[in-house]
Order: sequence, then C-alpha cells, then structure tokens
Amino acid sequence: MNIRLLLATCLLAFSVGKVDLAASNPDNKNIMENLTLTKEWDKTFPKSDKVDHSKVLFVNRYGITLAADMYRPKSADGKLPAIAVCGPFGAVKEQAAGLYAQEMAERGFLTIAFDPSFTGESGGTPRYMTSPDINTEDFSAAVDFLVTNPDVDSEKIGIIGICGWGGIAINAAAADTRIKATLASTMYDMSRVTSNGYFDSDDTPSYRQSLRESLSAQRTEDYRTGSPKLGGGVPDILPEDAPEFLRDYHDYYKTSRGYHPRSLNSNGGRNATSGIPWINFPLMSRAGEIENAVMIIHGEKAHSFYFGNDAYKKLSVIPGKDNNKLFMVIPGASHTDLYDKKDVIPFDAIEKFFEENFNK
Repeated sequence: MNIRLLLATCLLAFSVGKVDLAASNPDNKNIMENLTLTKEWDKTFPKSDKVDHSKVLFVNRYGITLAADMYRPKSADGKLPAIAVCGPFGAVKEQAAGLYAQEMAERGFLTIAFDPSFTGESGGTPRYMTSPDINTEDFSAAVDFLVTNPDVDSEKIGIIGICGWGGIAINAAAADTRIKATLASTMYDMSRVTSNGYFDSDDTPSYRQSLRESLSAQRTEDYRTGSPKLGGGVPDILPEDAPEFLRDYHDYYKTSRGYHPRSLNSNGGRNATSGIPWINFPLMSRAGEIENAVMIIHGEKAHSFYFGNDAYKKLSVIPGKDNNKLFMVIPGASHTDLYDKKDVIPFDAIEKFFEENFNK
C-alpha cells in the first residue's frame, strides 16, 4: 500500500473514532443513568412517622449512578447536619443501613442510605461486583451529593459504615477531608480477611498464591462464558458444624428479620472474582493520618472484634486537638447484634459523637 494512503487511512480512522467519542459526551459531564426504583416501602424495618422519606440519585467519579433513600426529620428547620450510611458488606440500603439512617434522622440529621456501585438499585455493570477503590469512591460521591444539597450544612457531614463498609468508611475518611466524623460499626477489614483468611489463619504466601490461581482461572471462565459466576451468599441450610458467626449471619440474612430479595448475602452473593483487588489493596493504610473524628463500635462477643480493635490502634490523636478517636465496646454483643437491635446499638452515644464533632 502507498505510504501516503496508509497514513491517510490511519488518520481518518483516528479522527472518526475521536469524533465519535467526543460526540457522545462533548463536555465530559456526569451522565445520570435511568434507573428503576421501587416506590413501595420495602425495608426490613418499620417506617417512622417522624421523618420524611424519598428516593434520590447521584453519580460517582467513575460515572456510576447510585440510588439512595433519603430521610429528613419532619420537625427540622434550616440547614441540617448530614450523614451518609452504607453496609453491611453484601447488603442493600433496605437493611441495616436504612435502619441506622432512619434512626439518625429521627435525631435531627438529614441522612441517606445508599446502595454501592453494582448493587441493589444502583447502577454499574457487571452486577454484584466489589472494588476497594470504587466502593471508597461511593462514600465520597455520597458526600458530593450532601455537600451540594441546599438543605445541608456543608461543614457538618459524616459517614457511617457497617460491617465491611466500616473499613471502607475509614478508608474514605483518610482521603476526603470533607468528612468531619466517621463511625465504623461492627467493622471488617475486607482486604485483611480476603488475603489472610478469618483470624489471619491463612496469612501465608502459599495461601494467597493458591487464591490468586483460583481467581485467575475463574476470570478466564467468566470471560469465556460471558457471565460472571456468583460466589454464593449465606447458605440456605447450615451445616451442623457451622461456626457461631455463620449462624448469626443466617439468622439475619435468611429470616424475616433481615432477608431482602435484592441483598447479595440473602441470595446468590457477590461475583466469585470479587476478591481479586482486595488481596493487593491494603485498606486503611493512611488511617493514622486522619485528623477528623473517628468512632469505632464493636460487640464484645463479635467474631470480627479484632478488626475494630486493630483499626483503632492505627488511628492517631492529632496534636492540638481533643481526643477525637474513640473505641466503644458493647458488652455481650455479637457482630450482627449491631445490624438491627436498637436496644443494643448505642444510638445515644453515636448521636453525641456526631453532634460534638460537628460543632468543633
């Protein structure tokens, strides 16, 4: 082929591609997905008559549209302090996150409980995927929505992460200084449990290599079939030798107490390859640099207690500031007790924590 003709063909192909990309979004703006949201009350907890409830949408930095339930206290006037809530890991906003959000709204906060990317009513494909980067971004996207809301005091914004989202909340607080106060409730460190196994029982290079090989093989199979395999949620029938914490999960996710048809844990679980990034992505590596307030609450009897205990040790009290890093142990409480048992969750202490740190 003539060299000039070849160059002309390449330039034409490049320019056509460039025009097509630019034409689809010439201003590089966030584009809201057209999501289908339920209109009926489908939560796992009763609706409060003290708050107004509505559905809202916002877009994260990766262009994924997130769906949230917003709870606004009926008696409130003026600009309100605000809190974004997410978790547990593998749950949806109609479960524990919504319960926390509604309770905090009853106490005077404007709150949102959101579904993370790829989950529940939120956008993103493939479905049921997790990502330490994108999920951390989901919290900051919720802050984007709140800080620009005319009903919100932009200097008084906090977040609550439950279970695996507790570690993600701390990770978000380390990156986003707009988050003035962070609560991690009954938290997991998803990087640690993925790469080391429960209780660090598999913290060896050989275990991680075996895990990488398994996940790599599954990637190949997923691409070949064109449909990611699900990893499985909480089992319908527990084996006789099931550990106590799995029985606790079953009691929440598989019964009328906490079951929801969109919940990953209640049904087929996350994509089987979801563990890939968590092995190499250490959450909370900058937790010691968080200047704003952090509170960790954990049940004394929780199998996950060591996650909260060790995360607290990473936090630092900043010179010149009051001790704004707190670790509260709930006597006798299990991991899932802090999902929905309002007589166990220390909401009075949580309210005090946010109020005191919002007013500093």
